[in-house]
This record gives sequence, C-alpha cells and structure tokens, in this order.
Amino acid sequence: MSGTEQVRELQVELGDRSYPIYIGQGLLGRFGETAEKHGLPKKSPILVVTDEAVGSLYLERATASLAASGYVVASHTVEAGEQAKRLESLGDIVTTALSAGLDRDSTIIALGGGVVGDLAGFAAASYMRGVRFVQAPTTILAHDSSVGGKVAVNHPLAKNIIGAFHQPEFVLYDTETLATLPPREVRSGLAEVAKHGLIRDREFTAWCETNAEKLLAVEPDALSYALREGCAVKAWVVSQDEREGGLRAILNLGHTIGHALEAVAGYGELTHGEAIAIGMCGSARLAERLGFAAEPVYEPTSRLLAKLGLPTSLPSHYDTGAIMEAMMHDKKFRGGQMVFVLPKAIGEVDIVKGIPSEVVKEIVESLK
Repeated sequence: MSGTEQVRELQVELGDRSYPIYIGQGLLGRFGETAEKHGLPKKSPILVVTDEAVGSLYLERATASLAASGYVVASHTVEAGEQAKRLESLGDIVTTALSAGLDRDSTIIALGGGVVGDLAGFAAASYMRGVRFVQAPTTILAHDSSVGGKVAVNHPLAKNIIGAFHQPEFVLYDTETLATLPPREVRSGLAEVAKHGLIRDREFTAWCETNAEKLLAVEPDALSYALREGCAVKAWVVSQDEREGGLRAILNLGHTIGHALEAVAGYGELTHGEAIAIGMCGSARLAERLGFAAEPVYEPTSRLLAKLGLPTSLPSHYDTGAIMEAMMHDKKFRGGQMVFVLPKAIGEVDIVKGIPSEVVKEIVESLK
C-alpha cells in the first residue's frame, strides 16, 4: 500500500459513539496501527473471530499486524456459512474468550462476512455485558451488515431473532479480500449494494446498472466506489435512527419476503443476497399492486438485479404457505398486520403497515 490517500473514509454519526469506516486496499496489514489510533487497550487480550474460509486466507495477516503493535491476540474459527449463526457457536466463542483471559477491557474483532460479523458482534455485546468490538468485513455483502451495530444469531424458526444493538469502534474494510470471493458471493453482495441505491439514490442505481459488468468482475475502482456509496446510505440512515424506531426500517427493503425465503430454504439453498433480490422484486410488485408506486418500479428493479446476475423469481417448489408462516415470525410482523418497505419510485421508499396477508400471498405466488 503506497499511502493513506487510497483509503476512503466515512463517519457514522452517533454522538459520542460515532465511528469511522475505512475502505481501501491493504488495510489488514495496518490493523495494529489502526487499533492503536483508536485506543484499543493493549493490557487486555484481543479475540479475532473468523470462519474456516476467511481464516485460511487472512487470519495470519490480521493477527501478525496486531501482534507487531504489541497486542496479545487469540483467535476462534467457526464453520463457514449461515449455519454458524446459532447459540451453540456463541457458546464456543465465549469458551475461547474465557480461556484466552478476555476481560471487560478486551476487544472482539469480526474478520469475515456478515455471518461472522453478526455472531462475533453478538458475542461482544453479551460477553461480560458488553466489550469493545471491531468489524473487518471480507465480503461485499458485509458492507451492509458491518455498519450500524445490529448483531444477532438465528433460531430455527426465525432469522436474527436473538440479538442486540452494539456499535463497533471502527470498521476496517480491506478491499483486497474481495478478490478471492467466489462469483456467487460477489453477486449476492451486489444485491445489498443495489438495495442502497433503490432506497435512496436514483443516480447511484443508474450507475450500478451501467457498471454492472465491472462490479461483477470485481474491478477495484468501481467496487470501491460502489461500496463507499452503499456504506454512505447505510451510515446516513443509522445516524438518523440507530435503533430502528422508524426510519431505519427502510433498510429492510426486500427483507420481509427475503428472510422468509431463507428460513424456508433452511439457510443454505439461497444466499442472503439472492433471497433479498427476490424479496425486492416482490416489494416492487406489491407497490404496483397496491397503487403505492408513483412510477413503474418492478421492471427497473428486476432489470438491474438481472444485470447483476441475481434471481428475480422464486423456485416453483417453494411452498407459499410455509413462506407466509415464516413471515409471521419476522420481527417486522406486528399486531397481526404485515409491514413492508415499498418503493414509491426508484431511489425512494416508505414503510407501509397494515397490508392484508391475502395480497402478500398473491404476490408470493406471482413470483414463482
């Protein structure tokens, strides 16, 4: 890395809990100096949590940098994939933390994708009632989940139902790690990039469609720009509404149907991004069906997602009844009514409550 001019920096504004997001190449090799800059205590051990896939590639680079700056570092590796986000994995992390001597001044670092970030973040939120936490995302998808402090594990009946809000000290996003992502994971991550444009930035949405081939090819400049713009939307929303009292729920575009699809698929058949892509198509169809959209939204939404190599329809073998039941377990299902984030236009969404479940069922069927 030739210098700090290559690092894009953003700030999540949360008063005395504000923190920066660093996006750039080679940042894992400077983990130690960044930790020092943010005053992470050296007298207490640091625990780096990663998964089998990421750990084999990047764990040594991160821990070596921290050790070179004088930190005592332990590590814990979980299995790769959504199935790691369960209470048993949390218990294993706590066992490692206790064995390594972590105390109230320790820091837990999440080195990996969204699963590792959610799991390690929830460990940090709950260990000794809360210790410092750092996000080091290694996937495109995690540009969304690593910002904003929402951490959780899954229950067999519902995704992210056991969780907390726990903001990181900083987010260190080394874009060199994205070069090793499998193509399916690249596409999955780009679903959340597209989501941020569809929520709040019409121009960025158009840019994503124009530059879809560059993004799919993981072209560094295009990807770095897209991640910065996506993180900027997320950071703005979180700074307005940290704990999802109102506005922050707009970040759930596509997630009501998407989370239900993941639950029905058993957190494996569909990636998170694939499920959210189908969910965003469903939300666009629902907006048009209810007369909520002021302009056509389904066609441009599905066109963008298709250009990014994402599914826009539902596999026919999925049971509509099971999908509807999974939606009833969702955190956004309140008082017997369905709540959806619906597009008014490309780049503008709103939260709509009281949607009849029969209409939602009709939309789910139409997606097959």
